[in-house]
Amino acid sequence: MNRKKYRKSKSSKKRTAIKIALTLAVSLLLCISAYGIYLVKKAENAANNAFETAGDREMSDLRDEKVEPLHDDISILFIGVDDSSKRDQNSGSIRSDALVLATLNNEDKSVKLVSIPRDTYTFIPDAGKEDKITHAYAYNGPSSTIESVENLLEIPVDYYVRMDFEAFIDVIDALDGITVDVPYDLEEQDEFDNAGAISLDEGIQKVDGSEALALARTRHYDNDIERGKRQQMILQAIMDKAVSAGSFTKYADVIDAVGDNMKTNLTFKDMQSFFEYAKNGKPDV
Repeated sequence: MNRKKYRKSKSSKKRTAIKIALTLAVSLLLCISAYGIYLVKKAENAANNAFETAGDREMSDLRDEKVEPLHDDISILFIGVDDSSKRDQNSGSIRSDALVLATLNNEDKSVKLVSIPRDTYTFIPDAGKEDKITHAYAYNGPSSTIESVENLLEIPVDYYVRMDFEAFIDVIDALDGITVDVPYDLEEQDEFDNAGAISLDEGIQKVDGSEALALARTRHYDNDIERGKRQQMILQAIMDKAVSAGSFTKYADVIDAVGDNMKTNLTFKDMQSFFEYAKNGKPDV
């Protein structure tokens, strides 16, 4: 083979390699785009299935006009309940086990979290008397809890997200666990009420959904104030993991994990507007 033919053959191989690389790159981008479209549609369907109003409540009585997440400062009440069949509860005995109010500032896209201890004694409007705020949910679901929180804090609650503990566990497992700082050695029951099933050592570590739930719920090692701080820490850890680049391929499983175990009066459009808050970093405690 002469030099001209050799150089031509080498150049041809190089062009072929470039074409293959470009084809693979375009194919990868198309796959990512297709997956993104699939995720958006999947999320939209899940959001539509999760949507429900809080009774006949259209907006807070403490508001003069309805707020818009893209333009106004708003608040979201996160309500954690355990209404699983394992506990054989009927709708009249379900209580809120975790209450966290998030206030979102539109100008700087910041989020502040406030935990409300479940044994907080306050006036329950639907009951017409004072009681522990954890009991409010049993009267009229999210509506009663929202009104009780507004009465307690004297600030409007614009939206709510109600999630049961099965979804909490499944979301964390779908993210392949989260990293938290366990404040002490802990031995606690699991979600099936098996005593001593969860054992954690003090320190920073990766936990799965069942372990995170035990850490969030335990009341044996400190008090309700510290319990609220632990719940906020776990929410922050979930947000950190969810917005990390490595979690992109896990989003479909996260959406499935939420499934029918979440109810909210946020529309899919509302949820999309919160992406800027997620990009801005962790919430303030």
